[in-house]
Amino acid sequence: GANMAVLRVDHPDIIRFIECKRNKNRLKNFNVSVAVTDRFMRAVEEDREYFIKNPRTNKFFGKLRARDVFAVITQNAWKTGDPGLIFIDEINRKHPAKHLGEIETTNQCAEAPLLPNESCCLGSIDVNKFVMRNHFNWTGLKETVRTSVHFLDNAIDVTTYSTKETEEATKLTRKFGLGIMGFADMLMNLGIKYDSEQGLEIGEKLMKFIKDAAYEMSEELAKKRGVCPAWKGSEHERVGRKIRNMTCIALSPTGTRSIFADTSPGCEPVFAISFHKTVLESNQVVSLNKAFERIAHEREFYSPELINKVTKLGSIQTIKEIPKDVRDIFVTAQDIDPEWHIKMQSTLQKHVDNAISKTINFPRTAAIRDVENAYLLAWKARCKGITIYRDGSYEDQVITIGEGL
Repeated sequence: GANMAVLRVDHPDIIRFIECKRNKNRLKNFNVSVAVTDRFMRAVEEDREYFIKNPRTNKFFGKLRARDVFAVITQNAWKTGDPGLIFIDEINRKHPAKHLGEIETTNQCAEAPLLPNESCCLGSIDVNKFVMRNHFNWTGLKETVRTSVHFLDNAIDVTTYSTKETEEATKLTRKFGLGIMGFADMLMNLGIKYDSEQGLEIGEKLMKFIKDAAYEMSEELAKKRGVCPAWKGSEHERVGRKIRNMTCIALSPTGTRSIFADTSPGCEPVFAISFHKTVLESNQVVSLNKAFERIAHEREFYSPELINKVTKLGSIQTIKEIPKDVRDIFVTAQDIDPEWHIKMQSTLQKHVDNAISKTINFPRTAAIRDVENAYLLAWKARCKGITIYRDGSYEDQVITIGEGL
């Protein structure tokens, strides 16, 4: 199982918390994130101190230099991938149920900011399934979104809850998070580069379409079944939107789901065009991107020797026997500059009422300064959080590229 540990940046124990995974054998089942405020991030920019406080009494406890704390965060993230950042003020600004209280934490992958005792109800649509040879089936997607919203709303009622408090909190807001997977495969099959203006445009169009269709269905359900109990006093009431579900959209990582669906995970670019995947502890299998395999056969440059070379490298950018127009489209997570990762995340976030679980990938050669720049850029781009991973940070990572890894 996975867990999420979150601590506010103004907590007296924040340094100990940030360094809790410096020993890589500890807390392997925990994602760790620091909830940072706008005030803290501005203090980092301006090289100022900030106040820490006792969470029990809310009294000031002392001061820390923001850049020193930020340095400890980014150094540990560079080394281990943790901690990520949760931009807690942005989360609360965009929370439609502000009248119920402030959000302090999220689910384990950070795509669902939650109030105390709320549960996480998620589902994902494989958007690559709607690509019909350079054409996208928007009508089919809308019907699938509507069915998914109906399904997830039903799931809230038929679930057996572990505690009475969880059931009450979940049914009060009736939040769920419908998301996507297969996004990178969709772009590849449409001939669109992930890290391009066209990629951003289709990403924004896709998420706006899904959110509009989801809200439309939730409003129809509200007419038949009633609005959620938390509607009165919510941001939805303020704008005159009678809706059954306080939130409808979240982009989760879909690790296992995308493996079952044989598609790319969540809104991520592909990790590699061909890679070794570890299964059953020590066994490795080769996984080749289906869209690339199809193009390689159609363009007649497929060969077992080439695929072996692609598997060793992961990326195809330096393989000259592959046509340049194909190399331009089939980019991997590490081919993409961190700035473009963040551009895509912030673009998709415009139409996601919960949040996004996305990893900003770095090559092994990345410097700590690169991590610092990415964290600052994500805050300025109004993301709700950021997670980074530098390749090779863990020797036993599940997906590897290269020979002998």
